[in-house]
Amino acid sequence: MVVKKEKYKALVVEETGPGVFERKIRDRVIGDLPPGEVLIRVKYSSLNYKDALSASGNKAVTKNYPHTPGIDAAGIIEKSETDKFRAGDQAIVHGYDLGMNTSGGFGQYIRVPASWVVELPEGIELKESMIYGTAGFTAAMSVAKLVESVRPEDGEILVTGATGGVGCVAVAILSKLGYTVVAGSGKSNAKDFLQKLGAKEVIGREELKQDLHRPLAKARWAGVVDTVGGELLAAAIKATKPHGVVTCCGNVASPDLPLNVYPFILRGVTLVGIDAQNCRMAVRKQIWKKLATDWKISALDKLYKEVSLHELSFEIDQMLKALHLGRILVDLGSLPK
Repeated sequence: MVVKKEKYKALVVEETGPGVFERKIRDRVIGDLPPGEVLIRVKYSSLNYKDALSASGNKAVTKNYPHTPGIDAAGIIEKSETDKFRAGDQAIVHGYDLGMNTSGGFGQYIRVPASWVVELPEGIELKESMIYGTAGFTAAMSVAKLVESVRPEDGEILVTGATGGVGCVAVAILSKLGYTVVAGSGKSNAKDFLQKLGAKEVIGREELKQDLHRPLAKARWAGVVDTVGGELLAAAIKATKPHGVVTCCGNVASPDLPLNVYPFILRGVTLVGIDAQNCRMAVRKQIWKKLATDWKISALDKLYKEVSLHELSFEIDQMLKALHLGRILVDLGSLPK
């Protein structure tokens, strides 16, 4: 039985001076966690770009410090105040306010509302669920929207930001489903990584943007999974075939979209926004079931690097510098309480 004063380890970000932030692993007390019906002992988490922002003091993501980031968590339910879950159940929590202004998955315990919790589906392990994490879930949501109306025989699918968490999972899922995937990346060392995931071709950013100045570019893409926003998204939309589908889930390049209406009114292109943070629970369960069964990637071992909580701060800095490839899995189960 967990007692309220029991301590656990967590990565804590503190504001040590105006605009100065420091990360340290500290002892925290379970009783100080925010209110919620479900207490979970976290076994695994993962690193997402939003976590890196929170961990560096970005107050557009996290308003108050000290704070424990981590928008993903997978673990064992220790206590439940609702009949929906029982102690011992394996569960996933991601999105909502977890890791933003609610203590997140970079700690060995979280306490959250029952409405945030997804029971781990059959066919997937806790560790595998966090290799996917929010990034993989977002990729799967994007693919789900695209495959509603775009078939493999319709042509090439472009994935931008393909070495990132969302991009690499999207490449792997689309390839598994029989699509011809072209991966867009600005990293010179990305080709082998992306081809192992199933990309047929890797294209640099500048090549993708070469016709950006035109009202419309030559139609090439049957569909697009965009993870970066800005000029790359605009260029991809302009080069999408008639009745193609473009999904949009990120703004790391820019939140602005320098675009005219021609792709939409002359080619009937559809732009679909992807919101993984607050999507309905029915959608969450459906997507996780797909990731555990029909869409499960056989090459999961090629997607990630596993780190401990002690190694996480370095990976956060690497992500902010855009130096990482694939997913970063965080193992919290190996730490002593």
